[in-house]
Amino acid sequence: MAGSCWRLLAAFSLICVVPTFLHGQDAAADRSPAAAPVPASSLSREPGAPRDSRHTAPVWIPPPGQPRSYPVAPPVLQQLARAAGIIFSGQVTFVGSAAPSSGQYPASTTVTFQVEQAMRGASPGQTLTIHEWAGLRTSEHYYVGERVFLFLYSPGKLGLTSPVAGGMGRFAMNSQGKIVMSPQHVVTLAKDPILGGKTVVSYADFAQAVLQSSREE
Repeated sequence: MAGSCWRLLAAFSLICVVPTFLHGQDAAADRSPAAAPVPASSLSREPGAPRDSRHTAPVWIPPPGQPRSYPVAPPVLQQLARAAGIIFSGQVTFVGSAAPSSGQYPASTTVTFQVEQAMRGASPGQTLTIHEWAGLRTSEHYYVGERVFLFLYSPGKLGLTSPVAGGMGRFAMNSQGKIVMSPQHVVTLAKDPILGGKTVVSYADFAQAVLQSSREE
């Protein structure tokens, strides 16, 4: 009888202890970092940042900096004057061609001018002969009796030259000696304080514009 009572008491104790043990395991699991819920805010938080956003220092946004300064391209006329080795006005007196010399020099077009006004690399009254590469389109446009104002590159090793920037370095002149601006010149030099908006310019005004641009180099 005593043995039966002892077995009943042991069984009763087992029934009470096991659920308590299991509940303790569940509670420990709830307290473990693996099972703890992850705050949504921490998903976007950088490593080492505080969990509570209330303790996060406000983000400092620096004031906008000063506008960046970029180099401004010099005026077109200044660029022409800067690149030219020969600047003059004159009348075409001869146009011819020269064959290649011993295969070393390319075929060229020979143009001779009677210099009227000179600003660089020439003298008034001088007979000036230049040689252009025969393939230049501008070479086709010279004709005897034509009056032009030219910005020419300094002749290279082969003795060849050409207008600076192609058509930009060549200005036609009328019978009164005035500079006739091409449509390209009118558009490109629109902001020039002296030449802007003009289609025909007196030689004096044009020379002043060139000299002024040369002083600004």
